[in-house]
Amino acid sequence: MDQQLKRYYQLKNKHKEIEQELAELRAEITGFCAGQGEAGLEAGGYRAKLVLQERKEYDEEKLYAALPDPQLWRLLARPDSAKIASLLKLGVLKDEHLQGTFQAKTVTLLHVEKK
Repeated sequence: MDQQLKRYYQLKNKHKEIEQELAELRAEITGFCAGQGEAGLEAGGYRAKLVLQERKEYDEEKLYAALPDPQLWRLLARPDSAKIASLLKLGVLKDEHLQGTFQAKTVTLLHVEKK
């Protein structure tokens, strides 16, 4: 078990380092594209594409007040966009109930693929 714990610890640290490096590279690539006014670029056999995506960030108090059945709050526990989207899709919630409970936030996604 010592080896498993040691290896887990090593991989967890490596994971943190990789996440940090990915964040730095992502910032450099998106910054470069933004500086060029481009939504993507091609270089060295790779293609990068920036995709804008809108996400909703819910206000906990407003959302709770807007829910038609307070028991629904137990299903959510906290505002979770994926769960709320599922409840909308199932018809448990309606868009009208959620008006004014969230702010739309535009997020830039980076997709890199080999040509």
